[in-house]
Amino acid sequence: MRIFCVIPALNEEKYIAEAVAKVKLLAEEVVVVDDGSTDLTAQLAEAAGATVLRHLINSGQGASLETGNQYALKNGADIIFHFDADGQFSVDDIPEVLAPLFAGEAEAVLGSRFLGKESNMPPFKKKVIMPIARLVNRLLLGVKLTDPQSGFRAMTAAAWRKIPINQKGMAHASEILYKIVKNKIKIKEVPIKVTYHDFGQKFSGGIRIIKDIILAKLMD
Repeated sequence: MRIFCVIPALNEEKYIAEAVAKVKLLAEEVVVVDDGSTDLTAQLAEAAGATVLRHLINSGQGASLETGNQYALKNGADIIFHFDADGQFSVDDIPEVLAPLFAGEAEAVLGSRFLGKESNMPPFKKKVIMPIARLVNRLLLGVKLTDPQSGFRAMTAAAWRKIPINQKGMAHASEILYKIVKNKIKIKEVPIKVTYHDFGQKFSGGIRIIKDIILAKLMD
């Protein structure tokens, strides 16, 4: 079974080489999509053994994931999972995320930061932004999951073919959830650990996500 890992990256020279080296132990091919970095991200990722695809200008995380997904699908991937470039996710969680796919228990597996594993999520994000995002997902998209914005996800190639990512920015997470439900893809959440190096999504970013979700819903 051919497992591809897609890592979107923007100016991640501090962490990218270590991330690629660790993930390579668990994936047949690691695809780093360099989203217009101005540092050594692309060079370091390639030296660490990744296939590097480059956006000449910054296009957004959603656009990077779609670029990586399309490459993986065209090159024979059976399973594609998304991973962070900055070391927030734990490589130790990858086998648990992939296990339900191997067992045929699910077609899509989402990592959840709200199922018991310890994460140092900033309180404002945990108590304000995430509940709002969870509520918006439920009301507008009909999605009922514990984690409304997890970027650690894995799906079969057949499932990914049903989910082209159109949201170029951070709203891609909600778009993917919505299309999973819309296409009746069998889904499972598993606990993951996340280690934050900085604050992450700000409140203003959360507002932009909600706006994008509404637009995506109206355009669907």
